[in-house]
Amino acid sequence: MTNNRFGLAITAAALAMLGVTGCATKNYVKTQTAPIIQHTGQLDNETAENNRQIHDVDERAQAGIKQAQNSADTANQNADNASKAASDANTAANDVAQRADSLDAVVKNIDNYKQVADVSVTFGFDKAVLTADDRSQLDGFANQLNSAKSYILEVTGGTDSTGPADYNYELSNRRADAVVQYLVTKYNIPPHRFYLIGIGKDHEVAPNNTAEGRKKNRRVEVQLLSNTSTGTEAQPQGQPSASKGQAGAPAGQVATTVQE
Repeated sequence: MTNNRFGLAITAAALAMLGVTGCATKNYVKTQTAPIIQHTGQLDNETAENNRQIHDVDERAQAGIKQAQNSADTANQNADNASKAASDANTAANDVAQRADSLDAVVKNIDNYKQVADVSVTFGFDKAVLTADDRSQLDGFANQLNSAKSYILEVTGGTDSTGPADYNYELSNRRADAVVQYLVTKYNIPPHRFYLIGIGKDHEVAPNNTAEGRKKNRRVEVQLLSNTSTGTEAQPQGQPSASKGQAGAPAGQVATTVQE
């Protein structure tokens, strides 16, 4: 009997030792794995945050690409519009086909017209492009047209004496055309109102033997001439002979004069 009790005590003690050892093992495992689990959670959070950042960057990149594409499309549209406007203006200037040597060759009663305003713009060497200052001066001049009655505009294009005469005549035409194009495009002057009149190469406004004189000759002069009689519009002098091989065109109210 005593032996049985002793055996049960030993067995109970052994089981107790096993329980203690098992708890200790679980605590050890828990202690060792907890940091790993925590670190894994941190990695998951960091991965999720990285994914969100990548997604945000991708969205911003896509938005930037879309905005850039829209800007490019707008720029292309603006370029197309500008090209069309330039083409229309060029067509308008080309419609000014009547060229002669003087206004009295194409306008009846030219003596009834008196100059009421004028403006002169200059160009760079071998250039036929209006500068910002040129456009500003033409704007100031054009504002006077609102109150003008029965008027014509005489536009005289010129060059210096450098280069062949034929080239200079063509260059003076391009300079006068640049002014006409600007006035037609911005102020809606009908193309059929323009004349283009060539008055030759000898009409310089300053000596060509100095740089300052040549600069003054590289110009376009615009004169506003108003009919002082009955206020009737300018009328053509029949069909004048064309100058420099240019064909005739319908008469109008604006005269363009070209010289070298």
